[in-house]
Amino acid sequence: MPAISPLAPERFPLLAPIAGVRLGAAAAAIRYPGRDDLMLAELAPESTIAGVFTRSLAPGAPVLWCRDCLKGGKVRGILVNSGNANVFTGRAGTEAVAASAAKAARLLGCRDREMFLSSTGVIGEKLPVQKLLDALPRAFAALSPEGWERAARAILTTDTFPKGASASTEIGGVPVRLNGFAKGSGMIAPDMGTMLAYLFTDARLPHEVLQPLLAASTERSFNAITVDGDTSTSDTVLLCATGKARHPRVLSAGDPSLKAFRQALEGVMIDLAQQVVRDGEGAQKFVTIEVSGAQSARAARRVGLSIGNSPLVKTALAAADPNWGRIVMAIGKAGEKVDRDRLKVAIGGIPIAAEGGLVPGYDEAPVARAMQGRAFTLAVDLGVGRGKATVWTCDLTHGYIDINASYRS
Repeated sequence: MPAISPLAPERFPLLAPIAGVRLGAAAAAIRYPGRDDLMLAELAPESTIAGVFTRSLAPGAPVLWCRDCLKGGKVRGILVNSGNANVFTGRAGTEAVAASAAKAARLLGCRDREMFLSSTGVIGEKLPVQKLLDALPRAFAALSPEGWERAARAILTTDTFPKGASASTEIGGVPVRLNGFAKGSGMIAPDMGTMLAYLFTDARLPHEVLQPLLAASTERSFNAITVDGDTSTSDTVLLCATGKARHPRVLSAGDPSLKAFRQALEGVMIDLAQQVVRDGEGAQKFVTIEVSGAQSARAARRVGLSIGNSPLVKTALAAADPNWGRIVMAIGKAGEKVDRDRLKVAIGGIPIAAEGGLVPGYDEAPVARAMQGRAFTLAVDLGVGRGKATVWTCDLTHGYIDINASYRS
């Protein structure tokens, strides 16, 4: 494992068991010898599922499998391997997915199409599927209600720490729990998902309710982050509900009784998404970009991502250089309406530009000091409307080059 990111949380959170969920892991030596690289999750019978996946037009075989399985709305297991993405592997990749699902299904006593699969790692190399199949019984034997951290560690690639989050909430006055874990460090500019994220709840919610809840929360969490502007071929977010909480029946995502659950789900997903940014390859700074005054929320997010994806902005962030001209450049290239003469820019709460130019008496020194911190906010007001959005990003350092230049060696 590489050195832990300086932006990492102090420890992996304590994730209490969720009724109907067991997790296990095993070492398959797919790419990383001496560590777990295979994760298996078992869900109680009749558990339901929602999913969002990459919009990449070159998705991996596991994504295609999951998209098809999602039509059934039910899940009994999730199987994830790290070290190999099983992307651009042709018929061999499709056959590897089918064989993996079949063996996992036999172990869990379910149908193949109730198994959801993900793979993450090197693209374009055939998955050594026999290693995975041989390790599966060991992952099954390790299944435990307390297996959260071990499962989260098994799915890591260039990550420096496992990412977990949880929340307690209620539906109709009945207590409900939510746990989740994710992986991601590079190739992060999600489009309908992030690298990989798995969420579990004991709520009793059908697929038709879970799906819109997940899609809406994804837009405000995983689809509001960027590390390097690259969207993965394997992006997957799954939300599973075991139905063990005996709250009143819910038939619509708009049911008022879901208000607290919706907020808790979004909170867990934002927590995980921010941890992905904090583990950005080579990252030294966590930056919140707040965009206001846009024509719409969608326009605001597009501007925020344009700023957060700009290599020129990101290297300025790394150098603690308040080069607001680069920020204006990134705003302008986003393709969204902006009033040049009403545009405002601030960093660390310190106004830099307003009404088309530097604020009177501007002093760069305190802004540079704010940018030397591990975390700060960059705020812009476009001056044309009421739309607003928040995007999270990190700086771009030489560490990113070091990690990716040697990724396959």
